[in-house]
Amino acid sequence: MQALQVHKANVAPEFVTVDKPILSSGTILVRIDACALNFADLLLIKGTYQDTPALPFTLGLELAGEIVALGEGVSGHEVGTKVAVYSGQGGLAEYGVFNAHRCIKVPEGLSMINAAGFQIAYGTSHLALDYKAELKSGETLLVLGAAGGVGLTAVEIGKLMGARVIAVARGSDKVDVAKRAGADHVIDSQTGSVRAKVKELGGADVVYDPVGGDQFNDAFRACNPDGRILIIGFASGKLPRIPANHLMVKNISVLGFNWGGYLKFNPDALTSSLRQLMIWHGQGKLAPNVSHVLPFTQAKAGLELLRNRKSTGKVVVEIP
Repeated sequence: MQALQVHKANVAPEFVTVDKPILSSGTILVRIDACALNFADLLLIKGTYQDTPALPFTLGLELAGEIVALGEGVSGHEVGTKVAVYSGQGGLAEYGVFNAHRCIKVPEGLSMINAAGFQIAYGTSHLALDYKAELKSGETLLVLGAAGGVGLTAVEIGKLMGARVIAVARGSDKVDVAKRAGADHVIDSQTGSVRAKVKELGGADVVYDPVGGDQFNDAFRACNPDGRILIIGFASGKLPRIPANHLMVKNISVLGFNWGGYLKFNPDALTSSLRQLMIWHGQGKLAPNVSHVLPFTQAKAGLELLRNRKSTGKVVVEIP
């Protein structure tokens, strides 16, 4: 089968022909239909992601496909069922073997394209806002990187939870995307001080930050007393420096958040969140945003879209 693999850190991945993976106890063989790309894939290529596997490895953190075989001891799944999988690796291939507990049945009405990109983007935002930051109805949520894959879901879920949402994006096109996702106020980071504009709007109670760098600093200074800042990622490439004395004076909490980590120490929280998201999708309350659908042969071009911040929403690769 074909797979897009990393063989050396910080060297571009390459398509290779490898043997189909072999089932083991407690695993499922999936014929992969679609794989969503994430900023974490770029960090995996560099070898700087917190969960980078041993070399060589196949890229692709989340996917959707059809079960074609079950390993020994697997129950609750059937051959022919469509499933979404948060795999951590292995999605950019024609087949993959994954732990059964990571496979979630795809409900009717959710396409393979949307199912592939549903878990990380929506799961991250819901678990972060609901479980970690305890966002309350009527609070003001500030979303940085609001036109990206996770940023758009934070806007959408924040509105569902009753928050007033301020969205920050770069450029008029991306600002428009955030507005269409339901943001109450939008700020173009190219046209002035994010800090000043947020403060004009009354400040932020919760900050959702997948960007880091200078925007973190602006958001930090625009927080209201007792505010909570969610550290989701560092798309800017810059780690923020946090002045601990300001945290104390304003009673601000900075909350680190790694969605995939919950599989290891609190999988029930993650599973409960995904169930709620599936319910909302079935009720028509979520509108997954896929900005690019590319064939498998253009998977590397899809990674460049992320690297150059040319996407608004998810980038998904279809695998024949």
